[in-house]
Amino acid sequence: MNVLAVDVGGTHVKVLVSGQTEARKFDSGPGLVPRRMVSGVKKITGDWTYDAVSIGYPGPALHNMPVSEPHNLGRGWVGFDFEAAFGRPLKLINDAAMQALGSYRGSGKMLFLGLGTGLGSAMIIDGVVEPMELGHLPWKQHTYEHYVGQRGLDRLGVHKWRRHVAEAVKQLTAALEPEDIVLGGGNVKQLKTLPPNCRAGENANAFLGGFRLWGNEQKQKEHKHGNNSRISHETTAHRATRVEKAGRSLSKGARAPSERSVRE
Repeated sequence: MNVLAVDVGGTHVKVLVSGQTEARKFDSGPGLVPRRMVSGVKKITGDWTYDAVSIGYPGPALHNMPVSEPHNLGRGWVGFDFEAAFGRPLKLINDAAMQALGSYRGSGKMLFLGLGTGLGSAMIIDGVVEPMELGHLPWKQHTYEHYVGQRGLDRLGVHKWRRHVAEAVKQLTAALEPEDIVLGGGNVKQLKTLPPNCRAGENANAFLGGFRLWGNEQKQKEHKHGNNSRISHETTAHRATRVEKAGRSLSKGARAPSERSVRE
């Protein structure tokens, strides 16, 4: 089964179908509404064949549907019938959760933080994925996202922004006690050095997470995205089984962030 993975971000919509190696993208932004997203995806994937669709959505999702409007895009996402629009079986989850699923190494407790337009976040605990909205939690005088999202980078400059990222990671790590911390998103490249005990994720891991939602482990050794970024693939049946369980848990409808509090 060929799966089309769609990563909807505040700056770009990126797509890749299983079996291909080159991702494609088009611009998003505050004017992007769901119908324009669907038509844009269809336009740039017209020569690709796929049987199912995975969407990483920049906000909380439940039962393959958005539960609130995105902060950095247009309106109309809640209640939109994505499956009917694409004409394929479809799974929709939080975008950070999809990238986290692609970054997961198969066991343990992993915290994913996506440094992009905002601050994406998700945890995976022994194969169970929990999307989170840590970026909108109060921090200092505003929220985490205010300081470590793209607007924070633009406002503060890269040096102050890096200090805020290190401080935010330290605080969230102390509160959540993960065994593995992955920093992803387009702005991870702005970090001169990573905070302690962190590893850098690849944006292209969102595609792998989208494939894993359908239990579709890729056979290629790498996917190229941007400047020849690579995706590492699981090599043991044990790891593949864990990740497929995570994908199945999401396809049944992961809990919305409000249903599980984040204890500080």
